[in-house]
Amino acid sequence: MRRALNFWVVGGDLRQVKLAQFLVEDGHNVQTYAMEHRPNPGMLPGSDTMKGMDQADCVILPLPVTAEGGIINAALSDLRIPAEELLNELSPGQVVCAGRVTPQMRVLAEQKQLILRDYFEREELAVANAVPTAEGALQIAMEELPKTIYGLRVLVIGFGRIGKILAHRLRGMGAKVTVSARKYGDLAWIEAYGYEPEHTGQLTGWLSSYDLIVNTVPIRVLDFPQLLDLKEDCLVIDLASRPGGVNLKAASQLGVKVIWALSLPGKVAPATSGKIIRDTIYHILQELEI
Repeated sequence: MRRALNFWVVGGDLRQVKLAQFLVEDGHNVQTYAMEHRPNPGMLPGSDTMKGMDQADCVILPLPVTAEGGIINAALSDLRIPAEELLNELSPGQVVCAGRVTPQMRVLAEQKQLILRDYFEREELAVANAVPTAEGALQIAMEELPKTIYGLRVLVIGFGRIGKILAHRLRGMGAKVTVSARKYGDLAWIEAYGYEPEHTGQLTGWLSSYDLIVNTVPIRVLDFPQLLDLKEDCLVIDLASRPGGVNLKAASQLGVKVIWALSLPGKVAPATSGKIIRDTIYHILQELEI
């Protein structure tokens, strides 16, 4: 950034702690709130109240911004802050950046004349986040399987951002990689990259040879018929956001081991995730000419 700005970083987890640290290192004025249980609390300024938040050039809220009941997501705090209460503290025209903004919060922000931007919707963040997600899936596989990645027969379901990077990493480690997709254009690219292609809608009866299946598609793709095909020691990792892509009840009944690995970037690489969010927010502020 060209000049020092006044940021408030509110709630969240270790990603937001790292984000605040990076902003301080960049020379900005930073205040944190609702993260009193952060590691090394003396290393970052923290406020006990929301007083002064209305003077911030940008208020940064967590990813996801709210938990159940419209409460600001604050894993490192005992505070329960309704989103509406927090937005009431801000001034018209103030910039708020948040992740996975709900429709209700958008309405509130519009009513209060706030400039609300969802950094989770940004393509640059989605692409960058795919890297720690893919590497986190590899970490889980190496911890859970009694085999090396080398020589492993793997199916990656979905050829979006995460699927592309994961397939590339797996093949680089010597796995035998099959990738499934629904679009014929994606299937053509899968084959062009040298992976074995499968149609996601036609997996039933073709799943018995895999040691590892990683789903990246946020719709139900592995139901009872598909799970019934799996060999006894196959591991399934579901990277899809809610409601996920695996019938967990059916998997439990069949004895299939499924790990639903949500929010991997924040768990396996909070520093990298914090940097990704910082860079994305810088892009947003540049576009707003702040």
